[in-house]
Amino acid sequence: MSELNEQQSRAVLHIEGPLLVLAGAGSGKTRVVIHRIAHLLEIGIPPAEILAVTFTNKAAEEMRNRIRNLKNAFILASTFHSLGSRILRESIHHLGYETNFSIYDEDDSEKLLKSIFQDKGLSAEKGPLKEARSFISRSKNDLLTPEQSGSGDLLSSLYQSYQEKLKECHAVDFDDLLFLTVHLLQSHPSVLEMYQNRWRFLLIDEYQDTNFAQYTLAKLLSASHHNIFAVGDPDQSIYSWRGARYQNILNFSSDFPGATIITLDQNYRSTTTILEAANALIEHNENRFKKHLWSSLGEGDKIGLYTAMNEKQEASFVAMQINQIKRRNSIGLNEMAIFYRTNAQSRPFEDALLSQKIPYTIIGGVSFYQRKEIKDLLAYLRLIVSEADLISFLRTINLPKRGLGPSTLDKIVAAAQEHQRPILSFCRSLLEDPNLAPGLKLGPKAKQGLSDYLSILDTLRKQQPYLSLSDLLKETITRTRYLSYLQEDKETEQDKKENIDELLAKAIEWEQEQESPSLTQFLEELSLKTSSREDPEIPTVKMMTLHNSKGLEFPIVFFVGLEEDLLPHINSKDDASAVEEERRLCYVGMTRAKRKLYLTHAVYRYMWGTERYMRPSRFLKEIPAEYTEKKEF
Repeated sequence: MSELNEQQSRAVLHIEGPLLVLAGAGSGKTRVVIHRIAHLLEIGIPPAEILAVTFTNKAAEEMRNRIRNLKNAFILASTFHSLGSRILRESIHHLGYETNFSIYDEDDSEKLLKSIFQDKGLSAEKGPLKEARSFISRSKNDLLTPEQSGSGDLLSSLYQSYQEKLKECHAVDFDDLLFLTVHLLQSHPSVLEMYQNRWRFLLIDEYQDTNFAQYTLAKLLSASHHNIFAVGDPDQSIYSWRGARYQNILNFSSDFPGATIITLDQNYRSTTTILEAANALIEHNENRFKKHLWSSLGEGDKIGLYTAMNEKQEASFVAMQINQIKRRNSIGLNEMAIFYRTNAQSRPFEDALLSQKIPYTIIGGVSFYQRKEIKDLLAYLRLIVSEADLISFLRTINLPKRGLGPSTLDKIVAAAQEHQRPILSFCRSLLEDPNLAPGLKLGPKAKQGLSDYLSILDTLRKQQPYLSLSDLLKETITRTRYLSYLQEDKETEQDKKENIDELLAKAIEWEQEQESPSLTQFLEELSLKTSSREDPEIPTVKMMTLHNSKGLEFPIVFFVGLEEDLLPHINSKDDASAVEEERRLCYVGMTRAKRKLYLTHAVYRYMWGTERYMRPSRFLKEIPAEYTEKKEF
């Protein structure tokens, strides 16, 4: 207890009744949760009566291990889905399922849904499949049955058939682990009572991230004894896009009458300057619990504010600062991070770090030049240069699908090798002379698909001498109908379009730097970047989106791209609630920094196919000038 401050001690010593711990960023919430469990064990609460629920297997395992080391006791610490699985294994027979059910992963679920599409005579293309899968998942997380989902006859019918098929297969999907568990507890009071009596002390971490199903499960399990200990921070609720409802934590007092609320506002991570700036920012949000983070770590440096002319200058400034900090302060690369709003923004920073030979690691994502859509388009460009690029041919021939299946392609490749001909040259000859390769017969659809594919490449090859590199890339995107292909997956379409925009920006930037730019040189440079491999032994700068920064901390943080339409994101433009979430995202990013924070933005940025004038983010204006200092390059 001597390690805890006053508010932390109050939270740890609280025994019965609902308690909400508003745990500000860096306020030691994990320590409080662990010590609370240890205190319950000390006063004689049996370990079997304590249930701790969190959001990741890693967090649950860490909790179990720390309690085992502290008190040599085993308590049930699990994710919501693991908890649901445990309950269903014991009690799903009340719903008419076998207890030895299988749990289907995403791939299994998609295959089952595909079979339903085929049974109903529907086109099982990727787009409609994704739409139906998303609809079913959303419905389950909102605890809606097929009858209640009410989104037109077709989607509800598919949902109904999907659930029936799952049951026939003695299977549940990932969403069922919550959906069926809640349904079981709501429809069988005696089963609910059994679990309420088993777990008399419920602890929930990251309560602000609970969706409707998780929130309902927590309410059900604690309804008889009210011993719910919830820890969270509405100011760090940034996952509405995956169903999280920050209102759950704001409504805690009304959901659990008589609840005690304790605020942890002492921050053990950041300097006073960083915290005061973050406090000032988040106070512009209306839907929150008021709190003011403070620190005893000292005032610290002012926040560096840098205005770049464009994204290349912005990235160069960051790379230069990293080198300078490393030399002057003996701070390792592992202690520095670059945060951005969208994955597409990583490209100029990857280029700048590579040019300065600064190793980096992308956290929670893929390096720009390794992303599928980038490799797809570069493969098309390679085929303009070389008729013999077999790997690029195999990568692009079915983008979109052209009726050439794996076995047909294997035969085409084998025949081209037998004739010792470049793959594209052989394909042209094969269309002219179907008897060129006995045993290789192309059907009408495959013939047409191959002919269209070769026609596209021939046209691009003829246009190449007369087009700039960026115009050739635009023409490639148009003629291959690549953007239409991206529409097959609505969930990733926007991100991939943004990455393609960045590739166009790279092409324009590269052309401007070269005396005599050529497609071959461009592809060669990007191939070297694509081929670079990380050495896990070498310290690296960490690069990540703001969403992936949650839960992490770094002595030095570069927070880039603070412009309107990037942060706040353009998708939040006309929605006050969405802008508040974007502000929370900015707050999360700022409060990851321990010693030094840099905020950067650009005056011009290549976006949506053209160079645009960018307005500084409104969030910059909400940070008082007294906490910042302008930086020069």
